[in-house]
Amino acid sequence: MKTYSPKLSEIKNDWFVIDATDVVLGRLAVIVANRLRGKHKPTYAPHMSDGDYIIIINANKVKTTGGKLNKNVFYWHTGFPGGIKEKSWKDILNGSFPERLIIKAIERMMPKGPLRRANMRRLYVYASDTHPHEAQSPSVIDVGALNPKNKR
Repeated sequence: MKTYSPKLSEIKNDWFVIDATDVVLGRLAVIVANRLRGKHKPTYAPHMSDGDYIIIINANKVKTTGGKLNKNVFYWHTGFPGGIKEKSWKDILNGSFPERLIIKAIERMMPKGPLRRANMRRLYVYASDTHPHEAQSPSVIDVGALNPKNKR
């Protein structure tokens, strides 16, 4: 018996919308990362990008557990001497681009390389409850109902 590997013409990508209101950040990121990679499909192949398109709305209403909102910090360097910068999760959620917290959490749960970049292009995150993808008629995934621990 030969191992099945899907062809590009056989891959079908669906559209899903997820409401992040009161959903725990890490649990949301795991579910979205697996769907972006296509690991929920029986035709999953680790060398191909056969996941779905994911739209996340209400990114500014995501929850964290414990004291992570104040303790966890993102660091980056400007490239200049003494240019280390930091921002806590709370500052990011209350800032201009709260969707970056979800994007980084999902991005860091996927293996690095060209496939991650291709998969991340299928992720759309919005801070408000509206999105411009109504024409694709996305299905709704209720992450909070999948497991009682997913909501806070």
